[in-house]
Amino acid sequence: MNFQEKYHAEFANYDALPHDFINDKEIWKILNAAENPTPDEVHQVLQKAATRTRLEPNEMAILIQNQDPETLEEMYILAQTLKREIYGERIVFFAPLYLSNKCANNCTYCGFRAENQPIKRKTLTPAELEAEVKIMISEGQKRTVLVYGESPETKIDFICESIRQVYQVKSQHGEIRRVNLNCAPLSISELKRLKEVEIGTYQVFQETYHHETYRQVHPENTIKGHYRWRLYAHDRALEAGVDDVGIGALFGLYDWRFEALGLLYHTIHLEEKFNGVGPHTISFPRIEPALGTPYATNPRYAVSDADFKKLIAILRLTVPYTGLILTAREQPELRRAVIPYGVTQIDAGTRIGVGGYQKSVGNTLPEQEQFQLGDTRSLDDVIRETCAESIPSLCTACYRAGRTGEHFMELAKTSFVHNFCMPNAICSLKEYLLDYATPETKAIGEAVIQKHLAELPEGKGKEFAIDALQKLEAGARDLYI
Repeated sequence: MNFQEKYHAEFANYDALPHDFINDKEIWKILNAAENPTPDEVHQVLQKAATRTRLEPNEMAILIQNQDPETLEEMYILAQTLKREIYGERIVFFAPLYLSNKCANNCTYCGFRAENQPIKRKTLTPAELEAEVKIMISEGQKRTVLVYGESPETKIDFICESIRQVYQVKSQHGEIRRVNLNCAPLSISELKRLKEVEIGTYQVFQETYHHETYRQVHPENTIKGHYRWRLYAHDRALEAGVDDVGIGALFGLYDWRFEALGLLYHTIHLEEKFNGVGPHTISFPRIEPALGTPYATNPRYAVSDADFKKLIAILRLTVPYTGLILTAREQPELRRAVIPYGVTQIDAGTRIGVGGYQKSVGNTLPEQEQFQLGDTRSLDDVIRETCAESIPSLCTACYRAGRTGEHFMELAKTSFVHNFCMPNAICSLKEYLLDYATPETKAIGEAVIQKHLAELPEGKGKEFAIDALQKLEAGARDLYI
């Protein structure tokens, strides 16, 4: 049975809907109405954003259309402030792990598309997967997102077994403690199985929210050609009990202003339907060149670095309590420049080729990669650099402590999550420094720990951190609130 046959009945249910929650004409109407906003209009929106309240589409449109240098600078300053107030001065680290580049889809922008002959196809065997995970652990990774092509070889049985295997791999002090998932949209019954194997965040990116562009870049004879099956993937996840979901768009397929509003409409839809539980994270990757993929080389709607910075700040102002993920698609210089404006998670030490962690450096398997990587530095290099501005965190506590879904949203929207995050960040960095860091990174990291420990308010969080640091020095591991 092929994918189309398998999901045919559910496709029909979505086809029967009179409309979905993305209205292309309405989005453009809102954007056009907000053209050339006055400074007073921008200030009114910023005043609301300062209260850490989610903005409405017309308010986000005002920020998007703002071109005034003075109020743009005010936007950037407030975005930095909100990020610090809610999440603290910390950056969470993870790394992706590609298990297969075999794919039945033919997305015109993707190096993995079925018709792309230069790509060498491979699916990791259990032994190869174990080897990849051991290398990740040896570098200090604690969080991963597993990535699969959409193929008969990587259906739900394969996905569940690979998640179990990743959790089972142990090496000295280390293990992967949180497995997130970036894969095809699944049915409710399949998603319930993901819950059973303790999946972390379930990511599905719409790629583009613009209906016509979606149709153009996703052939109709593939499962990904069904816009609404993908659009409602997170609804099915939340209905199945997978209550940490991540949304995203691939910027460069269509006008970035439209896609930004698409992300907001998606957030609003989930929050209204699921008692305030929206996306745990929002991703905003830019399209990058890929082997044998002319479409991705010079995209019509390429997003400039200036607009990319503006996009990140606007997302932070619009959905202040949601995590924002910046990937290693971007060059190091760009990442340094935009992280302060609202980013909460980054990947580092990343390899995106299937089997790539068995190579000494990233970006060495172009015939097996989905796109070209921008930042190929080691995890240690990026952690050391991050210490100059923030505290690096490899924490995995929230999911394992049950702070997910509605509970997490309550903590994030009130900024109370900060009381857990900073002590846990201190502990996870200490563990990395003890077990994996180079001498230079260890020296810098220890100073950062002492700085942030001193800044913790008196109370249980600080008491926990002081006690945990002593226990980690004595050999304990995996301590968190």
